[in-house]
Amino acid sequence: MEKLYAIAALSALAQETRLDIFRLLVQAGAEGMPAGQIGEKLGLPSATLSFHLNQLKHAHLVKFRRESRSLIYTAEYPVMNDLLAYLTENCCQGDAAACGLAPCEPAIEKEERHEAPARARVRR
Repeated sequence: MEKLYAIAALSALAQETRLDIFRLLVQAGAEGMPAGQIGEKLGLPSATLSFHLNQLKHAHLVKFRRESRSLIYTAEYPVMNDLLAYLTENCCQGDAAACGLAPCEPAIEKEERHEAPARARVRR
């Protein structure tokens, strides 16, 4: 991660409301969360939420997708991991793994597979 991108990400997260939003989205995982639900959970009016989400988008920390009439926001895990790597690249004399630092990956729901049950063998 370039220094300028790190500064932009850290600047965005340096504001309490944006940090709360980002942490909520990280907890939400790969599914993300609709904007309305973010506002409800954090008690934010729509205009305030929109402003802070735009700041996080400009810092490349969140992305969104449209589902019907809703905007679903998700944390950008690769950017978050790049920022963490940038901040810790010299940790433990350059071996961040020795410090127990590992990248974060969102939990992805497994697709349910509906298979027919195996046939019972008939013994003769």
